[in-house]
Amino acid sequence: MSATEQYIEAQTATGEVVDVPMMVNYIIQDSIERGASDIHIEPWEDMVGVRVRVNGVLQWLVGIPSDHHSSICGRFKVMANLESHTTGLPQDGKAAPEEFGGVQLRVSIFPTVYGEKIVCRVFNPNAKTFDISRLGFDDETLEKFKELVGKPTGLILLTGPTGSGKTTAIYAAIGFILEKHGNAVAISSVEDPVEQNLDWVNQSSLNPARGYTYPAALRSLMRQDPEIIMVGEIRDEETAEIAINAGMTGHLVISTIHSGSTSGTFARLINMDIEPFLLASTIMGVLGVRLLRTNCMHCATPYTPEAYALEQLRQFEGEEYLQMLIDQQGFYKGAGCSACSNTGFSGRGSINELLVCEEQIREAVMQKRASREIQGMAVENGMRTLWESGLQMVVDRKTTLEETLQKVAADQV
Repeated sequence: MSATEQYIEAQTATGEVVDVPMMVNYIIQDSIERGASDIHIEPWEDMVGVRVRVNGVLQWLVGIPSDHHSSICGRFKVMANLESHTTGLPQDGKAAPEEFGGVQLRVSIFPTVYGEKIVCRVFNPNAKTFDISRLGFDDETLEKFKELVGKPTGLILLTGPTGSGKTTAIYAAIGFILEKHGNAVAISSVEDPVEQNLDWVNQSSLNPARGYTYPAALRSLMRQDPEIIMVGEIRDEETAEIAINAGMTGHLVISTIHSGSTSGTFARLINMDIEPFLLASTIMGVLGVRLLRTNCMHCATPYTPEAYALEQLRQFEGEEYLQMLIDQQGFYKGAGCSACSNTGFSGRGSINELLVCEEQIREAVMQKRASREIQGMAVENGMRTLWESGLQMVVDRKTTLEETLQKVAADQV
């Protein structure tokens, strides 16, 4: 039973009034202790449901009587310096409650038919590790990535779905640069919003309502004498053009972009009307990242994967490889225990693929070759794919076959 639930039950049993600020603190504390990335406070017809996202999956925390809903909303609005009297309109803000040792909350208020829904993104500096060696790289890929971020100019892109660890990977790259150069390098970032404060990095949050967009911020930033520029996301042609020009004029630019695959990043930028020769001459590498839930070390045991998963493994790797894993009892899965809240998983691990833009790939980009062809060239040049990275986690008994297949699209294998 969560501390929030215990508090509500104790107050109800004694007939005492629930102290809403204290209850909100219990919700936040429970979320931190579970390692949650997000808190969802959702009004329904007969109750207020609180769920937390742990390891990428929503878990039930507690149900609260509906008559506390407006007070809970008011409390979060006060914490995040939002307009407490305004209802029926979305609001966004930040809160940093002193009671939680540096934990920051990004608070989002959204109107629904039953009232305002609250979602808080939790940024816990004590739980975050921005260590480049803990991004799931094999030794060879790690050295290649270190070599890329050690270059003085060019553009490095990271791609993956929302919540796949792109920002964490960028922060880790920045940390590696600072470890190497200390305060002798000028680093600036433009983010939407800043997710974690970094020492020796001049971080700036966008404010689109006042015209402070990525293009506006980057144009101004170029007059700030930066050496390394972090761009939260390339979303449009104008941002892409400025980032590429910066990479061509003596700056190292690190950014993220949404694309269907690592090799598909080039087609995505070409569709933004960026000239292929600019991409070929500026982009040094593209890192694709995903996060997989890892097995709970306290309850992981051998298991037989589901039939569809075994069939896909047979198609991808062959009958002999599949039989070898079966014979060696190579598949492990958490059975569920108190240590993992009976989920079978505890934490998440990163998998990746690093596409280094060597001469053959640069020529292919200039010729607008298909993404699948570029992917094949990268594999021939030694790139370890997302599938291979995920399969290694399965072999190492760190995750399940189903989890890997779910996070790595079949067309990327």
